[in-house]
Amino acid sequence: MARREPQGPVPGRYPVTFGEVELLNDLDRPSGWVVSSGGVPQSYVDLDDPTYLDFEYVQLMAVVIDLLPPGPLDAVHVGGCACTLPRYVAATRPGSRQIVAEPDGGLVQLVRDQLRLKSVPRLKVRILDGRTATAGLGDGSADLLVLDAFSGAAMPIDLATSEYMREAARVLRPGGTLLVNIADGKGLAFARRMLATIRGVFPQVAMLAEPGVLRGRRFGNLIAAASRAALPLDGLTRRAAGGLTQARCLHGDDLTRFVAGAPPLNDGDPVVVPVPPPAVFG
Repeated sequence: MARREPQGPVPGRYPVTFGEVELLNDLDRPSGWVVSSGGVPQSYVDLDDPTYLDFEYVQLMAVVIDLLPPGPLDAVHVGGCACTLPRYVAATRPGSRQIVAEPDGGLVQLVRDQLRLKSVPRLKVRILDGRTATAGLGDGSADLLVLDAFSGAAMPIDLATSEYMREAARVLRPGGTLLVNIADGKGLAFARRMLATIRGVFPQVAMLAEPGVLRGRRFGNLIAAASRAALPLDGLTRRAAGGLTQARCLHGDDLTRFVAGAPPLNDGDPVVVPVPPPAVFG
């Protein structure tokens, strides 16, 4: 008798290029799946509803994306995992052309095999690190560049520097938007330096974060939005405060006070990238 292939994702541990990941089914949403690495959740996708966003920081990123000018986007995603935001953009902005840079080829294959990645229209995945992939993109070729790259729980430092931000600016069109997921905890020293780095390249910057994270009371995610054109600050402030994830939007003088003279990050600078304490993920 011929062996039957599985009809849907199969939970379990899977080897990938850089270690091992775990695929977990959401008990509350049968079509929801989590990709976890080293006990750290990396991606959540709902295979039946790509507009459902479970992670709070992804909801904040979607707030920014929803306020971009209407119509399809040319989008670049540095960091892929299960491609939550590319699926969201494809669903909410049909006709968008998207490129994902993900260095873990084994992970990409797993997501293709188990999580219906091939069903996302007009999506290309490049098995490259973020710096290499971005260097290969044309000038002014993207409306949106999303930087959400982590190795385990830590952001690769080569994607946090002024040199990389200038590459991102080169790739973006004059009205294009950069979105950066920053993770930090008590004191927010790394986040302050990241915002100083971004502000050194982009004249318009805003940051979205939950109040508890913003005050440094707990480890969490802060979302930076940056552009050479004006950002929709009123919309960001209103939607962040009234969304599922209630957050503050810092910009202008408030953001200047948050940065508080922190120096930008440059290639070769010694810096410790923050990682969450074990209790964050149980």
